Amino acid sequence: MDSDPTQPAVDDGYRFSEDPADLDLDRVHRWLSTDAYWALGRERDVVERAFAGSAGVAVLRDGEQVAVARIISDRATFAWLCDVYVDPAHRGRGLGRRLAAWSVGWAERHGVQRIVLATRDAHDVYVSAGFEPLDGAARFYLQIDRRPQRAALEDRPAGH
Repeated sequence: MDSDPTQPAVDDGYRFSEDPADLDLDRVHRWLSTDAYWALGRERDVVERAFAGSAGVAVLRDGEQVAVARIISDRATFAWLCDVYVDPAHRGRGLGRRLAAWSVGWAERHGVQRIVLATRDAHDVYVSAGFEPLDGAARFYLQIDRRPQRAALEDRPAGH
């Protein structure tokens, strides 16, 4: 893995960009709303507002966006990594691991010492970037979740 995941490895052709102008939100919306188990049915305007209020990264190859992630943060004490998605045609090339490493680097650049995430089936991807099981997870068991897809999240097999 590169020491700086925002810079492409020699000859791999991938470029990481934190410039919001590089985000193809139509593509991101399609990915999230139709294929990401945590965001099925998410409306286009919700995707737009979510990225407007977050730090996003687009992974580009030959001018086309092929992956995305975003961080929700106060830019001081806490960050949440979410909406990590790699286009199926580009999976298996280490982009998920590089996105995880990008999030760690982002937090370090902003002086944020705590970053968390939730995943159903990609634990190894995040462990490779230094993430560990959440200490005191019992403190985080309370929530309000009014997402319409919540029931489907609980019934759908992992990897879908």
